[in-house]
Amino acid sequence: MPELPEVETVCRALSPVLEGAILQDVVIRQFALRFPVPPNFHEKLVSRRIVKVQRRAKYLLIELDDGGVIIGHLGMSGRMTIYRVGDNVPLPGRHDHIDFKVVSGDLVRFSDPRRFGLMILTEAGILKEHALIKNLGPEPLNPDFTGAALADRLKGCKSSIKSALLDQRKVAGLGNIYACESLFRSGISPKRSAKNVQGVRAIKLMQAVRSVLT
Repeated sequence: MPELPEVETVCRALSPVLEGAILQDVVIRQFALRFPVPPNFHEKLVSRRIVKVQRRAKYLLIELDDGGVIIGHLGMSGRMTIYRVGDNVPLPGRHDHIDFKVVSGDLVRFSDPRRFGLMILTEAGILKEHALIKNLGPEPLNPDFTGAALADRLKGCKSSIKSALLDQRKVAGLGNIYACESLFRSGISPKRSAKNVQGVRAIKLMQAVRSVLT
């Protein structure tokens, strides 16, 4: 599954292609993803200008000029392939579910063999309260993710520290690979009770998380 660094890489690749671009067409070949693609997806997107492409945890957030926001997730096997003007664009395969074509002629294709990804719509004004977004924990690369902040989120947590790190309500964007590596680097057993990761241990773990993600 793509984790925070991979999703950030996708976000940075999409930004120069999509930001400021006007969507000329959106071709949906498969509506049955993890959550169904909204039936009005094409109608809501065509002729809209993309204002910003950003990331929250493992979600891609594509903001539109009318206040709409596409929430995207790559799931287990999803990818976004960019075809610039002049590129040889292959005919879509069975796993190529959505094409986003902009007026310049560039095209972004969302593919997902296992169909655990998603592409849905919401509004910027209620994005923070969306069910997929509102309970996400702090971004581990933000300045406010400190040892003290991590320790505070682990207080009273009855699960193992590995399970806690995988809980997106505790820390946003971590998956199995980076959680395991962070624990290894900080010298903390993945079986240790999360509530006992306090003080110096929490600081070391915070530093390890930052280190493995950068």
